[in-house]
Amino acid sequence: MTKADLVERVAGKTGLSKSDIAVVIDSFLDAIKRTLEGGSNIEIRGFGTFKVKERKARKARNPRTGEEVPVANRMVPVFKPSNEFKNMITKLPVPDEPGGLAPPGSSMGA
Repeated sequence: MTKADLVERVAGKTGLSKSDIAVVIDSFLDAIKRTLEGGSNIEIRGFGTFKVKERKARKARNPRTGEEVPVANRMVPVFKPSNEFKNMITKLPVPDEPGGLAPPGSSMGA
């Protein structure tokens, strides 16, 4: 699902204009980014927690040359789903074919 799909779905459920919904979604995402940039966490009960974690320095390998490359420590955004959200997802049927779940109505996996 893209941001445009999300805007369309919310607009359809609320009856608000797509342009108003797009402003709300953009503002919401911007608030998440700014909060994480400031070093704070965001907890949305029943959904999950957005936070920033430190990844330690390590040595990686250039796949083309095989040469070792140092990777400095850095901060990365992470999302941890709530137990309620995880339980909802784990109840989904697992498809027989490799490649994961296809969105409803798509031809993927068929």
